[in-house]
Amino acid sequence: MTAPADDLEPLATPGHKGARSNAPVGAPAGLPPLRAGIQSVEVGYALLAALAAAPGPLMLRDLAAAAGMNAAKAHRYLVSFQRLALVSQDLATNRYDLGPAALKLGLASISRLDSVKWARERLPLLMNQIGHTLALAVWGNQGPTIVHWEESPRAITVNLRLGDVMPLLTSATGLCFAAFMAPGDTLHPRVAPLLDDELARGQRLAGADGPLSRPQVTPLLAEVRQRGLARVVGSLLPGVGGFCAPVFDADGHLVLGMVALGSLASFDVAWDGPVALPLAAAARQLSSDLGFTGA
Repeated sequence: MTAPADDLEPLATPGHKGARSNAPVGAPAGLPPLRAGIQSVEVGYALLAALAAAPGPLMLRDLAAAAGMNAAKAHRYLVSFQRLALVSQDLATNRYDLGPAALKLGLASISRLDSVKWARERLPLLMNQIGHTLALAVWGNQGPTIVHWEESPRAITVNLRLGDVMPLLTSATGLCFAAFMAPGDTLHPRVAPLLDDELARGQRLAGADGPLSRPQVTPLLAEVRQRGLARVVGSLLPGVGGFCAPVFDADGHLVLGMVALGSLASFDVAWDGPVALPLAAAARQLSSDLGFTGA
């Protein structure tokens, strides 16, 4: 039996007239073409992606439109997806939704996610965009902890090491975790006592910089939440600026912070500058890939 004409995706061979690359749309330039595949599988996946992105079940015409195909073609794919339990149809409303097999696949994928591994794999490309030292931090037993460095060729000398716990009020990493560990404008139960300890130490130090009371902390964390990004300028290390962007999992929990830091002589601390924007975009994309759908 011969496969339909649109079913086989030819391998793009350099120098072959008419060959076309089947690299993923939006992939970085210069990547080698992927191997030949079944194009109809990729076409049909658009229906599953449309259902995943929809707020609820969809009528056939709406689902087809969202997937960019006509209703007759969409229906043929949906029949197969229903046989595989990837899609289900409510017989009372005729609306389609993801089926139990899709749920099993999703749960299996989530159980195998390694957010730090995924983040580490993306840092070299982000380094090329930003040109400054990058780091990853997770919440440890004593607070936000550095677990990975990616040093820039023009790296500055800093007295920080893997495993160091970052302060909540004077580091971008700490501010990010303090702001996003709990939803809304609340403090996470694990953040609050550490924050109070830092405030108490600051009150004991004459001329200490930074907030000295909870009411002074509130607007700092509100700005971090509003911007979706934390920033410090010389407060942790003199002459050093830093940003930290939050990464969330499918349940909306903060799983890690992506950090950029550098000398203020070359590190752009503007909220809409060439460091902040790519860092925030990379964190949003990783959150999305981990299943996060919130704002």
